[in-house]
Amino acid sequence: MDIEITSFLDDDSETFTYVVEDKTSSKAVVIDPVLDFDYSAGRVYTASAEKIADFIDKRGLAVEWILETHAHADHLSAAPVF
Repeated sequence: MDIEITSFLDDDSETFTYVVEDKTSSKAVVIDPVLDFDYSAGRVYTASAEKIADFIDKRGLAVEWILETHAHADHLSAAPVF
């Protein structure tokens, strides 16, 4: 198995989302996807998740799993985006 891990930092929450890809099968796992939150407006948006989705599309990956490693008090989950 040839694995590559790419990290994406969300500056607002200072948390990472990871994409782990199996380069042999083109299957991937997304770990702790962050949903953007505008504190002043009280609204969510998906810019960070869309950036990761674009990365996945450009690599031709099939997302097999989305993993949340723990309860996230520091950010909302963007799992439904994937």
